[in-house]
Amino acid sequence: MTREQREPRQKWTRKPAAPLSETAFTLLVQGVLDYGIFMLDPHGYIISWNAGAERIKGYRASDILGQHFSVFYPPEDQASGKPQWELETAVKDGRLEDEGWRVRKDGSRFWANVVITALWDDKGVLQGFGKVTRDMSERRAAQHALSERRRLFDHLVQAQETERRRIAWDVHDDSIQAMVAVGMRLELLADQMPQTHATELRRLDASVREAITRLRSLTFRLHPPGLDRHGLVEGVSSHLEDVVGDAWGMPYSFEHQLDRDPTPETAITIFRIVQEALLNVHKHARATRVDVHVRSGDGGITTRVVDDGTGAPMGQDGSRDHFGVIEMRERAETAGGWWSMHSRPGTGTTVEFWVPNPLPVPDPVPDPAEEAP
Repeated sequence: MTREQREPRQKWTRKPAAPLSETAFTLLVQGVLDYGIFMLDPHGYIISWNAGAERIKGYRASDILGQHFSVFYPPEDQASGKPQWELETAVKDGRLEDEGWRVRKDGSRFWANVVITALWDDKGVLQGFGKVTRDMSERRAAQHALSERRRLFDHLVQAQETERRRIAWDVHDDSIQAMVAVGMRLELLADQMPQTHATELRRLDASVREAITRLRSLTFRLHPPGLDRHGLVEGVSSHLEDVVGDAWGMPYSFEHQLDRDPTPETAITIFRIVQEALLNVHKHARATRVDVHVRSGDGGITTRVVDDGTGAPMGQDGSRDHFGVIEMRERAETAGGWWSMHSRPGTGTTVEFWVPNPLPVPDPVPDPAEEAP
């Protein structure tokens, strides 16, 4: 006989929770440290104070009870009548939520989330207000740091693209034109020379034309047309059609599911990584097909480039530390995302990466005290 057969399983029943007593509730509110929770009378004077309010605002209960709650507001808000307006709004709408600067006992400012709730008795008479304050300074600082990082990233991408355009124009207007002129001179000389010399000159002319083709391909990679004007989807689609389909003769597919257009800097980042991944497929994978998938998710955009090649690592001489691979990873990580490559012999290679696609970040609200001379 097993233990389960010898000992009947104990049955547990869920008992209804006892109602929280007024004393216990008061202890709960008074002991909360992360939120300042206190009450105001109908005119805005403070009639209760908890430990969280003392921690956040710096006042002991004996210092603050009986004072008007407007003492927590900066002088400019007091002058504009904001505290009274908030109480009136809470009475009209039942509650008010606000974020803004508040003042501690020592005069320092902090960024607060504030909820004011109008409290009525069973006869509909206003008894006062419940006020909950949370110090959001750390979150605001983190948001500000993220915004600054995003601005620096955008400036970096724009600077890189500006330099690429400059190089592309220089190559097109200078180097390519000079080589075209050389090719024309070689053709003329070949027509005037004996056959033995003409053959060599035509070989040189063919080499010049091949170099011109490579340079034109380089200028296209440096600054592909269409991305600035038409966005990510059109840019990737045009690149696949012109390069993968027409130039390389490789079958491909392109699927995209975007809930909104990415920012120009995000679009450039995605395009450049896709461009490098496709170039590696062409050079190293010995693939017969490539598929590109772009979709929104997790606050950003996930992109996959999948080939049916040999599955060898996409690096020069079989090394994953090839510059192109490093560049793809660094582009994604600099944008605040991630990059990975999955490869197994005989099953092809998948390059997958995600970059954030944040909504435009509003400029932070300045602290007037910091701006004062």
